[in-house]
Amino acid sequence: MADSSIPKAAPPIAAEICTPIDNTRTAVLFMVMLVTASGNTAMQSILPTIGTQLDIPDFWVSAAFSWSALLWVYTAPKWARLSDHRGRKALMRLGMIGFTSSMALAGLALFLGLLGWYSALLTFILFAIFRSLYGGLGSAAPPAVQAYVAARTPRAERTKALSLIASSFGLGTIVGPAIAPLLILPVLGLSSPMFAFAAIGIIVIIALKLKLPDDAPRFAARGIVTNEPFSSAISSGNLRDDGHEDRPAGQEDAATIVPRLRWGDERIKPWLITGVIGGNANAVILGVIGFLLLDRLGLRGDPEMGVEMTGIVLMSGAAATLLAQWGLIPILQMGPRSSILWGMLLAALGCFIIGVSDGLYEIMLGFAVASLGFGLFRPGFTAGASLAVEPEEQNGVAGIVASVNGIAFIASPALGVLLYTYFDSLPFWLSVAMCLYVFFWGFKKLHLDEKAAS
Repeated sequence: MADSSIPKAAPPIAAEICTPIDNTRTAVLFMVMLVTASGNTAMQSILPTIGTQLDIPDFWVSAAFSWSALLWVYTAPKWARLSDHRGRKALMRLGMIGFTSSMALAGLALFLGLLGWYSALLTFILFAIFRSLYGGLGSAAPPAVQAYVAARTPRAERTKALSLIASSFGLGTIVGPAIAPLLILPVLGLSSPMFAFAAIGIIVIIALKLKLPDDAPRFAARGIVTNEPFSSAISSGNLRDDGHEDRPAGQEDAATIVPRLRWGDERIKPWLITGVIGGNANAVILGVIGFLLLDRLGLRGDPEMGVEMTGIVLMSGAAATLLAQWGLIPILQMGPRSSILWGMLLAALGCFIIGVSDGLYEIMLGFAVASLGFGLFRPGFTAGASLAVEPEEQNGVAGIVASVNGIAFIASPALGVLLYTYFDSLPFWLSVAMCLYVFFWGFKKLHLDEKAAS
């Protein structure tokens, strides 16, 4: 494995052996994150249309993503722990192999199913099996990228380097839905984008092999659990500085022994309740939006237009989320409490607009407003939980926050689709109710930003 030759106590010469991360290596790491995110969100934009063509009930289409989310939540912490010390390049390669094989095999299963080689039921069983490669193995790459960068970057430059890499994850949520319709080819049909991303994944694997050396890391670093990428549900702060001073690789200190942080800890409990309810409200509408567009725009019989319209709406939501996280929060200097409260009000308004809209532009506006709100909410929840604990507990709270974000996408998207089959506006009224509950509950229970920051 990569880094396997590193001794437990790295000699002083290690810093000389390791070269700084140059532009070529930065580009490779950027592509690992970008492709991992864009491929997943591209698949999200085309799958409702594929399910319609196969005559698969919408609920089971959504359940395929729930299965992948479950595997991601289960395996991501394990990969993050492995990346704490060594093998980061190998874990990146493993993650990209999982991504590439999942895209290729899932695309092949859907392609043959659409040709009628086997039943629709068998098609989606095979799809779910191959999709598990992404959830189980694809989650290895992001924490390995974070640890690789942190271990080779001095503290003075680390935040900037990690922010650049993290931006690729967010950018991928826009790129995926945007280019998915452009990748549909006449011969391969709706499964074309999956084959295209599989080919891109192979190129990234080759680049990892040729351009990313196995040199010794300069500094100790920890892998951070990263959530599965969903369009307009970008988790803030996944890739970040661990807050510790520079230490030679292999050197441990007391801060690396993370105190056990309980979910019921009173300091973080209000923030976790906020994160669970708000996160599920977001997951519900993300699970439903693709099917709602097909029905309200009458596109069940026009697959290519269905993919295009779904991609446009998902892209607008992802852009609004990034606007909130990269623009509004830093410019307005919003604290955790204000980010959550304003975010929930905007999210409730956006969900309401979607629930009463029948046209593309109205739905797109509602989804963008809702995504803007959730884009404010998620960093507020993350920062609030982080500020509530001591510096040496940051890795513990980061793991809990990542679990809260990930758990929301296990059942809620499928539940939203199930409610949608009974009454198409019901999931959005449910999300409105959850957002308003978080607003009023948070107004009373969450600490003022000045207190949280102290």
